[in-house]
Amino acid sequence: MDNNKSKGEIVIYTSDDGKVSLDTKLENDTIWLTQKDMAELFGVKTPAISKHLKNIFNEGELKEEVVISILETTTKHGAIKGKTQKSQTQFYNLDAIISVGYRVNSSRATQFRIWATNVLKEYLIKGYAINEKILKDKQEKIQKLQTTVNLLSRSLTNQIESLDDAQQVAKILDNFAKGLDLLDNFDHKTLDVKGSTQKEAVKIPIKEFLSVINKMKSEFASDVFANPKDDSFESSVNQIYQTFGGNDCYPTLEEKAAMLLYLITKNHSFSDGNKRIAASCFLYFLEKNGILYKNNLPIIDNGTLFALTILIAESNPKEMETMKQIVISVLNRGGVCD
Repeated sequence: MDNNKSKGEIVIYTSDDGKVSLDTKLENDTIWLTQKDMAELFGVKTPAISKHLKNIFNEGELKEEVVISILETTTKHGAIKGKTQKSQTQFYNLDAIISVGYRVNSSRATQFRIWATNVLKEYLIKGYAINEKILKDKQEKIQKLQTTVNLLSRSLTNQIESLDDAQQVAKILDNFAKGLDLLDNFDHKTLDVKGSTQKEAVKIPIKEFLSVINKMKSEFASDVFANPKDDSFESSVNQIYQTFGGNDCYPTLEEKAAMLLYLITKNHSFSDGNKRIAASCFLYFLEKNGILYKNNLPIIDNGTLFALTILIAESNPKEMETMKQIVISVLNRGGVCD
């Protein structure tokens, strides 16, 4: 099929011998031919086309009023050069053309049937390939949603110590889902991969973070709180400032903050208090970089931070990207709780 004709005009079919190449107009999402056109297309006389159409309608294969349209055509008028006249002509749509093509007994009709079958086969194969891709995309999105549900289940089982804690997690997930339309119209929405604040980060020294942590010790009557087990805390902090080829691995402040929360929580650098330390360092990073507050209100509240830290703590390593994207999405939107 060639659509390089004038607007609305296409070549629907060219025979193998090249002797038949019919132009027609595309109207109402279908193509239209007269009985004379069909006779030329299939290499038979017009009365044969008329006979087949009559049988098609009598047998109820097609409804006459549906497949026929009266269209205005322009033809030459007599022998006067350049003079034309307009007349109304019966045209038949693609359904009728195909039905006739499968009834006519001629070599050209056979060629047409082979062509039509191949076109249908190609459409089915390509259509399947397209639908297969759509299905795969949906399955990936469903898998992400299932990951979040699994995280919630594990968190409730292993991390939550009271009903109030459970309600906090349930609240953040409920509001988060509504805010991002993850369930409603979730075909078209995805978690944020990138943060919204792309500027040079304030590089906070390890000693400064440790000073923040030391101030927390007085709040806890524990000899093991914040006792370092190894040097992984330093590694966690340094990683968010890493570059590759002169570019930041985490180019936005939100991405750096999300990775900081994730790494400190998951690396278990201290004997006790890793989640509280991670949350405090996360807030300190946001404040030092001037994005903790928006319109004089914190962009993330205590309940949201609590839920995110719990989910990260319970997540599997392979779920790191999902957790990072959740944190980035919350920060980009300035929190999700009213």
